[in-house]
Amino acid sequence: MKTLITIFCLAISTFIFGQTKIENVDAPAFKKFIDAKSGELIDLRTTDEIKNKGMIKGAVQIDFLDKNAEATILKLDKNKTYLIYCAGGGRSGDCAEFMEKQGFKHVVNLAKGFDDWKKKGFEVELKK
Repeated sequence: MKTLITIFCLAISTFIFGQTKIENVDAPAFKKFIDAKSGELIDLRTTDEIKNKGMIKGAVQIDFLDKNAEATILKLDKNKTYLIYCAGGGRSGDCAEFMEKQGFKHVVNLAKGFDDWKKKGFEVELKK
């Protein structure tokens, strides 16, 4: 009986403490995460989108529309925090769900995307 209770407690604690934390935040909150250097910054947009509109300084591109995007994401350390964004929040929302299913521990999603970031007047880096 003790063994059964122990297994049950371990299963519950894994379920409670092992879950992914996804935070859908607005641009000002996202900037606070960036300023605090509390995660790896990932731009999920295409190369053309980045060339035409720029990107958030310090971001690394993983084009979520690319056929290898999920494989690339699976190579990331699941224990790190990732700050993700796309143009309007759709792709990054899908990516956050994918990361949650794969067991990533903490994902911060810019809910309204890069367009809202830029609209709010936050810094953008132009790529040439």
